[in-house]
Amino acid sequence: MTREELTIKAIQTAMQSGDLTSEELVRYYLKRIAAYNPYLNAVLEVNADAMAIAQALDTERQLQTSRGPLHGIPVLLKDNIDTGDTLHTSAGSLALAGSYAIEDSFIAKRIRDAGGIIMGKANMTEWANFMTDGMPSGFSSRGGQVLNPYGPNDFDVGGSSSGSGAAVSANLTMLAIGTETSGSILSPSSENAIVGIKPTVGLISRTGIIPISHSQDTPGPMARTVRDAATLLDALTGADNKDPITLAGSEMAADNYTQYLDEAGLKSARIGVVRKGIFDQKELTESAKAVIEDAIEQMKHAGAQIVDPADIPAADKKWDQNVMVHEFKSDLNAYLSKLAPDQPHTLQDVIKFNMEHSQDTLKYGQSLLLASEDTSGTLSEPEYLTSRLNDLQWSQNDGIDAVMDNYNLDALLSPANAGADIPARAGYPSITVPGGFTNEGQPLNVTFTGKAYSEPALIRLAYAFEQATNHRESPGMLSDGRPAQ
Repeated sequence: MTREELTIKAIQTAMQSGDLTSEELVRYYLKRIAAYNPYLNAVLEVNADAMAIAQALDTERQLQTSRGPLHGIPVLLKDNIDTGDTLHTSAGSLALAGSYAIEDSFIAKRIRDAGGIIMGKANMTEWANFMTDGMPSGFSSRGGQVLNPYGPNDFDVGGSSSGSGAAVSANLTMLAIGTETSGSILSPSSENAIVGIKPTVGLISRTGIIPISHSQDTPGPMARTVRDAATLLDALTGADNKDPITLAGSEMAADNYTQYLDEAGLKSARIGVVRKGIFDQKELTESAKAVIEDAIEQMKHAGAQIVDPADIPAADKKWDQNVMVHEFKSDLNAYLSKLAPDQPHTLQDVIKFNMEHSQDTLKYGQSLLLASEDTSGTLSEPEYLTSRLNDLQWSQNDGIDAVMDNYNLDALLSPANAGADIPARAGYPSITVPGGFTNEGQPLNVTFTGKAYSEPALIRLAYAFEQATNHRESPGMLSDGRPAQ
């Protein structure tokens, strides 16, 4: 394992032996950010207090006190996650470029309590890619364009947690937090050959996160290995009275997700391959399909029972975006209303700001913002209620639950984020893990999806696949700091 691929376990061993300090680790990452971020544009802002926090945590360790596996470990947060410090929280928007959160989000506090060091904020697709139709993944008016370290001029970086994905892959941080409404952790994780966990909605609190849809939003861990992602997941779960859905989620959460890391986890596991509506997507090239077919064979070799196809019965229903379009206005207005007096307090304020600064803010327009503003924001319209009920029925009862029960499956398998939409509507979990590279050198992940709160089973499968294949490769970096082409 190269220096760029060091894990939490290896870092903690070095710290415990006195061969490394947290301060030295932070310095190392600051040097890498200085060297590589000018080319990748993944890190939007660095925490001015990171070094001081590291020094304090080193002192704790010297006093024979460790808070656990995250003690002294740097974590980068997506720019839509509140931190009550010197960092801004803007969702990549110039309209919020001067906004400071009054207090930590629930998960920022969890990270600090666990001994993690918030290194800074990651660039992202503006408004988590719910600003306009046709905006490139990784672009924000505040931060510019995030690039893919495997091929800045050739490959999509994935969205909307783009900076989180690129930064973890290029080792500008040990860990990162992304958020997902539909594919926004799975997509950049796959495009950057890292592990991403999109948890069950309700497993992790959304308090202090700029929202899109309370029905689908969730934060989740992004890391270079399944073990590191599971370790971060352990720190993030917990009941939050300000986000009532977590009160049930905390009852379903595992005490320790790393206990499910099993190298033999694929043996006798029943995995269904979702082909209908997935393998015929135009974005999935023949080279990409070959990577997935090879991954399926590797799973068979490891003892998995493959059910192929295992299609989702309701996949061909007429899905729409009504839930997100309606919930965005209501949820965003609730978040903005709590900001400082000099900040926008409604979606209408944001739209107005963009129109007044259109040369800088509307390179790709704001069609989704306008569509959401046209709703009442009360979530009582028949159109919204019908779509929400359809989403639940089609994605859960007539969808993932139906196919998994019918074939007695442990998980569903799909390429990258190609199958993200239906589990996103269901609020169900997925984990994505490096599955190989296309003939063009583009990373491609395999993604395991399951029923609500099936993270233990998904982690077991992903870890077994990871250990059997070791597809993750560090992106090549030239000595002058530029990503290798």
